[in-house]
Amino acid sequence: MIRPDWRECPKDDVVGQWSALYVTMNPLGEIAMSRFTYERMNAPKAFVLLFDASNNRIGLKPAALTMRNAYPVRVHGPRGGKKVRGFRLMQEFQIDIKQTLHFKDAHIDEDGTLILDLRTARISARSEGFQRARREA
Repeated sequence: MIRPDWRECPKDDVVGQWSALYVTMNPLGEIAMSRFTYERMNAPKAFVLLFDASNNRIGLKPAALTMRNAYPVRVHGPRGGKKVRGFRLMQEFQIDIKQTLHFKDAHIDEDGTLILDLRTARISARSEGFQRARREA
């Protein structure tokens, strides 16, 4: 029998997929977020949708349902994900996206607003795979 040559696998500081902020936006303006992202924002009932035209960024500011311009949070999927329907945001500010975008650098600023940068967003891998499968079918 050959002598075992065990080597330890190092663990780096990479954050697990579901313990990091995860946000996508589809061409219909639906902004979907993971349960982790929603809970990090203190689970608001609604968001005020903001747009920073000079930096091409979208902001989701937590709000009460009764606030003016508040968009309600809806259930998205069986695992606690949430979504906000932002089609009006896309119309109002001429935001045009062709496929679902994933905001890999989404972050929450010091005011508690979720910042989504359209300049650095990438086409979601799930969207790419879905489109490819549709073409091949």
